[in-house]
Amino acid sequence: MSPVLRSLLAAALLTALAAPAQTLRVGLAEDPDVLDPTLARSFVGRIVFAALCDKLLDIDEKLAIQPQLATSWSWSADAKALTMKLRPGVTFHDGEKLDAAAVKFNLERHKTLAGSNRRGELAPLASVDVVDPLTVRLNLSAPFSPLLAALADRAGMMVSPKAAQAAGDKFGVRPVCSGPFKFVERVAQDRMVFERFDGYWNKAAIGFDKIIYTPVVDATVRLANLKAGQFDFIERVAPSDVEKLVAEKKFKLARITEIGYQGITINVGKSDKAKANPLGRDARVREAFELSLDRQGLAQVVMDNEATVGNQWVAPSNPYYAKAFPVPKRNVERARALLKEAGVPNPSFTLVTPTTSDAQRLALVVQAMARDAGFDVKIQATEFATSLNLADKGDFEALVLAWSGRADPDGNVYSFHGCKQPLNYAGYCSAETDALLNQARSLREPADRKKAYDQVAAQVLKERPVIYLYHRNWLWAYSPRLSGVRGVPDGLLRVQGLKLQ
Repeated sequence: MSPVLRSLLAAALLTALAAPAQTLRVGLAEDPDVLDPTLARSFVGRIVFAALCDKLLDIDEKLAIQPQLATSWSWSADAKALTMKLRPGVTFHDGEKLDAAAVKFNLERHKTLAGSNRRGELAPLASVDVVDPLTVRLNLSAPFSPLLAALADRAGMMVSPKAAQAAGDKFGVRPVCSGPFKFVERVAQDRMVFERFDGYWNKAAIGFDKIIYTPVVDATVRLANLKAGQFDFIERVAPSDVEKLVAEKKFKLARITEIGYQGITINVGKSDKAKANPLGRDARVREAFELSLDRQGLAQVVMDNEATVGNQWVAPSNPYYAKAFPVPKRNVERARALLKEAGVPNPSFTLVTPTTSDAQRLALVVQAMARDAGFDVKIQATEFATSLNLADKGDFEALVLAWSGRADPDGNVYSFHGCKQPLNYAGYCSAETDALLNQARSLREPADRKKAYDQVAAQVLKERPVIYLYHRNWLWAYSPRLSGVRGVPDGLLRVQGLKLQ
């Protein structure tokens, strides 16, 4: 072997030894539910999907729609058809091509698969046409303003048709998508492991060979793992830890106001449990419960003021906020009078809460505040995915439930308050509200849509199937070696552009 060749081989070996495979380790506040974008419901699941499943569209820091698998799109003159051009050369993790036929399959799967949680998001989608291999047309039964925002979330995620057909209802056990990382293994309540997909269309933007997501419910333990070097990034830092983290200056901190909300969902018609307690039976009792709560006090005690108080599905700063219905102040005397009027001066109900630290604190403070008005609130702490199953079955009286939010207000209200919609855990149903929700979907002008949502607010806030409390700040902490973190208000960690120095 020549000296030159020997030198080149030695240099290559040294380079390989000096550049070990890099793993990004992420600490999650919960264990996600099923890893199937059609069936999934959890926020943490969306964090994982950001690495696993690309979408037709995405949003940026200002909530503007951006291309991802679709490179361009255009509306028909009557706004009842959306034509999308697809990115060429994209493949799923199993090597299958992502083309117009695959998009058609996915959108129809979202519409028809049993248990789909995307069905409501795509309700006006009547049919899908394959125009050519890289062009697809979505035909609507009526104009549908929230469609682009829906396609920038799970309704726009594409899975391999071949893998989905083969796996059936077990697809979420070993999901196959087209994102930058492919599934390796999942151990419930322990870890989810993904490795880099070498065939990814944007692989130059990927700086890791592997990602490991680990659910750690306790925020203190999550932070301890970050400090010990076991995690590179953690989501949902406890607000009480923020001041100390800033003072220590050892880790980076990101603060992003969410587009979702924290609230308490009340069973008003989901099951027989709605009739079994006065909270579900009588709107006066629900009003009394709301008046027993001090939202600013909740935000201060539970979130260390890392939240904006609110009483609707969007924050008071949002252009779609119904200003005619401002945040009510605490009024214990009025609450007691309402309970006396309803004939239940000391109502009792059980509040189901996930085992996450912030949800536990919220339940305890709500319990103490409501007691002043005469409520006896019992707390049932339940693992997060289990609490969602209880919500699905209507096996609850009241439920602490956070919603991560969507760029379009429709994503925060339609599926929760539309009759028989998949996320309508309260079981609320009003023909008038349904008509207004559908009207808001069909209107194009923001001013016209706002008028419709104001009328929805007049209906829903009177019946109170959900008591909206506040809008949290997403609080992230991460290693100073990690760069490229983007603060998008949906609270998802996008892996494109991330690097560990």
